[in-house]
Amino acid sequence: EVLLVESGGGLVQAGGSLRLSCAASGITLDDYAIGWFRQAPGKEREGVSCISDSSGSTDYADSVKGRFTISIDNAKNTIYLQMNILNPEDAAVYYCAAEFGWCSGPDGVDSWGKGTLVTVSS
Repeated sequence: EVLLVESGGGLVQAGGSLRLSCAASGITLDDYAIGWFRQAPGKEREGVSCISDSSGSTDYADSVKGRFTISIDNAKNTIYLQMNILNPEDAAVYYCAAEFGWCSGPDGVDSWGKGTLVTVSS
């Protein structure tokens, strides 16, 4: 059984930083890409970042490029999202997701975590 457990969310002031973690089990990271998605109230779920351990590829939404960094710790089977210079528009529930091969969007996800809430005060 695939299990993805997010942590690290919380309340931060605008301009601050948070690091989200996604602990993965029951999955081989060589076969799956891991993506971070977010969903704000009243908005659709959107892709934030994606990483493939097998290819070393990463990708970011335009809105977070230069501020967010995705990485993998293979020893811990954990995927991180370092978020810097946060602004109120970044506030959302952040989800970790696994998709075979590469991240194609929410409809292609094979397994979802339950999410962690990020709140940014102005």
